[in-house]
Amino acid sequence: MSKVLVLKTTAQADEVSNSVALTKRFLEEYKKLNPNDEIIEIDLNKEEVGTSILTQQSFPTFFQQPATIDYIKLLKSVDKLVIACPMYNFSTPVTLKTFIDHVSLANETFSYKYSKKGDAIGLITNLKAQILGVQGAPLGWYTWGAHTQYVEGALGFLGIKFNKTVLLAGVKVGELAQLSPEQRVETIIDDIKEAARTF
Repeated sequence: MSKVLVLKTTAQADEVSNSVALTKRFLEEYKKLNPNDEIIEIDLNKEEVGTSILTQQSFPTFFQQPATIDYIKLLKSVDKLVIACPMYNFSTPVTLKTFIDHVSLANETFSYKYSKKGDAIGLITNLKAQILGVQGAPLGWYTWGAHTQYVEGALGFLGIKFNKTVLLAGVKVGELAQLSPEQRVETIIDDIKEAARTF
């Protein structure tokens, strides 16, 4: 039995959120294959590690907050991580970026201490992650808007391994724009099922 942490990051209401619909559908398929796994769902909009941003004023104590240490311990205690990752202005939601800032802590989640070449060594080696990405534009329209690649790189730096990203792209244009979030998600159901199988 695995312990699975699910991070909700959207700033939109649940009923209109594509990432909420995608996460729900993925978990439905995942639970069919892994009925005994423990699922822990957390809304970063309601957590200090999703809303307490890194600024000049907060920097002196930012990485010493109890919530930061608690979430690092949580990441080290679970087996799998599911990340809902919608695109906002070609980037991740601020809740997700803030979470990454909090858990990227030297000598807790990465270290240079034991590196032979001087590069960082990730310390969260127990974890496999699944990114569930959403973006308004079709894939490739805006090459600088690689929000899921940023998440994979930033958390990969900490030692986390990744399943193949599921991406629901183009939700704001063409036929997809006329559908509900649930209907949009069904257009990539094969990708969702494959991700659930390999995760």
